[in-house]
Amino acid sequence: MLRSQTTAVTVVIAAICITSLVAQQSSTSGQGERVGPATTAQSDEVRPLVGRLELEKYKATIKGLTAFGDRREGTERNRKAVDWIEAQLKSYGCETGRITYDPTARRTTTDDAGARGGRGRGGQGRGGRGRGATEPRPTPAGTPEDPLRRGAGGKGYGGPTGVNNDPMKQPDEALRTLNTEPIIPGPVDEVYCTKWGATRPGEMYIISGHMDGIGYAQAANDDGSGTAIVMELARIFSSPDVTTDVSIRFALWNGEEGGLRGARAYVAQRQDLQGKEDPSGSGKYPEPRWLGMVQHDMMMWDHGMPGPDGKVSREQRREADVNVEFQENSKFSAEAQKLAWFFKSANERYATDYPATVGNHMQSTDSVPFQDIVPALSMRENERRDHIGYGWDPNWHQPTDMFSTYTDKDFRLGLNAAQTTLAAIAQLSGAKVKKP
Repeated sequence: MLRSQTTAVTVVIAAICITSLVAQQSSTSGQGERVGPATTAQSDEVRPLVGRLELEKYKATIKGLTAFGDRREGTERNRKAVDWIEAQLKSYGCETGRITYDPTARRTTTDDAGARGGRGRGGQGRGGRGRGATEPRPTPAGTPEDPLRRGAGGKGYGGPTGVNNDPMKQPDEALRTLNTEPIIPGPVDEVYCTKWGATRPGEMYIISGHMDGIGYAQAANDDGSGTAIVMELARIFSSPDVTTDVSIRFALWNGEEGGLRGARAYVAQRQDLQGKEDPSGSGKYPEPRWLGMVQHDMMMWDHGMPGPDGKVSREQRREADVNVEFQENSKFSAEAQKLAWFFKSANERYATDYPATVGNHMQSTDSVPFQDIVPALSMRENERRDHIGYGWDPNWHQPTDMFSTYTDKDFRLGLNAAQTTLAAIAQLSGAKVKKP
């Protein structure tokens, strides 16, 4: 996708915003440029906002989403979930809007390599990184056949991956009945809401997750966990006592599981509208210029590498972390990497339990359509390519992706991702809390 003049201006603005903060607060490490601790004044503004995130509210939002089953795109349960999300956003005082798209429309943009690849439970990785039919399994030295599932690059161990398409594997009869609703032909909606900037409303950051799922479960982690983060941030930033300099859009994409359809539709419909005041002289910008985009997808399960038997521990590992990924081959990889280090710095100062790790292989989620337009990140429970794609999350697209599967340690990992994003965006957007 070619960059227009509008896009060029957007990137310059984004770079100025991030570089400005770097200039005030930066230190340099051997791994790249990083933003150091916030100033005392900024801490006073950010910390009260982070403190408004609560584990029980986060869990309650995920629980609310699970009432609509797996929320498969195009079904009645998906439509009801969109309506429910919109009602919640309105109750926060966040101005809502919708994007309507045709899920059967032929895509006109080039997908990233294997954005949806890897079907079946045969141990193949997704995202084009697993062993397909034409790529033999690596063979251990001295043996005629590899008896184990290997991890990324043949290192360590991997587990089975794929999508459950058998409703009878869901033991909960009521949920099974709900999830067998048919797909209804026709247009599909997705919802977003906007916190308008007080001084520069024509510029904005996009914070997102995808609300649809598959697998005949409740899509509690994929991606109820990311959707709930976005909704909780919308609630906090929309509080009457919170102002920001620039705008923030909270988007809940639909159709991610079918090929990033909702995010691609948003880009197709809204990219050329960036920064256009409408009506002229009104100070209103239906689509502010994009400064950056941050996706949240699968946020709760970091139980470590599978063992030789392909099974994963039931306990959250001690080394669990929030993964912040950018795509090293994107047009704006340098700017995205700076943004990723900024998020890591925010995590170091404001997250309560789990650290953040920066990676360079962002893929297979709704940030992909944005990565060659603006600096884009993906927040994850594990590395998407080398961990999730090799079976580190056994609940991925399976009947076990249920609210009851996860413990408070798992939910707390998602909460720490929320703390990380809130702290970073609060600083980047110039958030302030009005004094009583």
